[in-house]
Amino acid sequence: MNTETNTNPSTNDSFDSMADEANPSVETSASAVAELETKLADALANAEKLKDEWLRAKAETDNIRRRSAEDVLKAQKFGVEKMADSLLAVKDSLDAALVVENPSLESFKEGIDITSRQLTSVFERFSIVEINPAGAKFDPTKHQAISALESEQEPNTVLNVMQKGYMLHDRVLRPALVTVSKAK
Repeated sequence: MNTETNTNPSTNDSFDSMADEANPSVETSASAVAELETKLADALANAEKLKDEWLRAKAETDNIRRRSAEDVLKAQKFGVEKMADSLLAVKDSLDAALVVENPSLESFKEGIDITSRQLTSVFERFSIVEINPAGAKFDPTKHQAISALESEQEPNTVLNVMQKGYMLHDRVLRPALVTVSKAK
């Protein structure tokens, strides 16, 4: 066997340069891999940043939801605090009327009148409006008919008010109890 080895260095160099010329993508692919690794590292860092921002936003949303629920509970629990405070003066007047040393019909009447004005003032302050529909057309959203009586008046006219009704802003707290007219 006769094996010849090429010991000519110039021949080896020419093979290497031919390999480089034949495969220029080796150098290009190495730079592409480095570029892709850089882009991947940037994308991972950006993903981590966005995840952190999302977690913070989620925590803030949860805190707002919790605080809002607490505020609603407090509003339900203490929403009538101002009204209750205003009603204390009315209660004080009633208590004072009960401890009068020399009671007379006139002093009781005067005390009841003062107390009634105080209560009316509280109602006005909190937009509680009286419904007293005597002579008005029957309105089933504001009145509750207890009975109907034959009358000369137009049918469905309020004849008598047994109990006044009250509204809070535009909502009926209690309908007025009324007697209405009906045709003969």
